Amino acid sequence: MTEHTVRSFAVELDLLADDIARMGGLAESALAASIECVTRRDSESAQEIIARDAKIDALQREVERRVVLLLALRQPFAQDLRQVVGALKVSLDLERIGDLAKNIAKRTLVLNTDEPAPLTGALESMGRLTVSLVHDVLDASAQLDPASAMRVWMRDDEVDQHYDSLTRALLAQMADKPDALTSCTHLLFVAKNLERVGDHATNIAEVVHFIATGEDIMAARPKTEAIPIPERNE
Repeated sequence: MTEHTVRSFAVELDLLADDIARMGGLAESALAASIECVTRRDSESAQEIIARDAKIDALQREVERRVVLLLALRQPFAQDLRQVVGALKVSLDLERIGDLAKNIAKRTLVLNTDEPAPLTGALESMGRLTVSLVHDVLDASAQLDPASAMRVWMRDDEVDQHYDSLTRALLAQMADKPDALTSCTHLLFVAKNLERVGDHATNIAEVVHFIATGEDIMAARPKTEAIPIPERNE
């Protein structure tokens, strides 16, 4: 491989990384905004999130196009191959995070047609956690830092514990207050969407670790205690 070819390939890898960074920024922003929409009952912002999802989808298609061309024309190997294929995997997880943010925004539009939903404060706490995981894993991806990726991977159980506690609290609300049945049901779906975001952040962490080291993560995640939910509505 000539020096010119090596430089050209490096530029193409940089462009691929730039697309992933832009896509990640859009997905993280959409997720954070979608949580604010729920807690602030902001239908206008919810509509904007739904409309902006097309930009994330377009970037995912661009990443896919770049990956196909790189595989066909450059035939990368070793870490270069892991980086190219890994970029495609990360883009698919980011596209799904964007979809989940859009789904939360859609739920907001329905929630805002009724009385304020209970336990939105607990939902906001879970949302902040998932946003922080997405932010941290994107930093790990940009730096190809396996240690940072591992820290994100180890925190996924925190999201699951928030989800389990919030689900129990919402089910209790539905039993005690039948008039809150509809809003609680929508919040259950929002909480599930956030739990899925945590899973996608974990997937990205695994990809980053593999790109950097060539090894899969084999450790077992630690278990954390259940997150207490205040009894009063927030």
